[in-house]
Amino acid sequence: MAKAKAKITKAKPKPRNKKLYDEGMKVRKAVLGAAYVDNSLAGAANDEFMMAFQDITTEYCWGYAWTRPGLSKKTRSMLNLAMLAALNRGPELKLHINGALTNGLTKDEIKEIFLQVAIYCGIPASLDAFKTARDVFKERGV
Repeated sequence: MAKAKAKITKAKPKPRNKKLYDEGMKVRKAVLGAAYVDNSLAGAANDEFMMAFQDITTEYCWGYAWTRPGLSKKTRSMLNLAMLAALNRGPELKLHINGALTNGLTKDEIKEIFLQVAIYCGIPASLDAFKTARDVFKERGV
């Protein structure tokens, strides 16, 4: 017996808090770039499973955490770079190095963050971060 084809339905964002989601989308696009964010959403458009991740990322990460008044976007970028380097999360680190440059960090500030990572999190994590940053700088002509 032939298997029936699964019906593909268009996955749409389903935020629990639309205000946070909308504010988060503005910040997310401003920091990461609209093309990147739109591509991420398009990649989840036929996948309810992945769209749920897009919803929580936009609503809580970008809408709740990134829009809070306690830290500047530049400071939040610094924290993200240190944490992502410490966790050795290369693809996310690359994305956030680009975002950090958009948020006003300099090459020297990024270098200092990754030197701090070397001391507190280890040379291998820092080395990977330096290599990732070097590639981003080359791509962006920094």
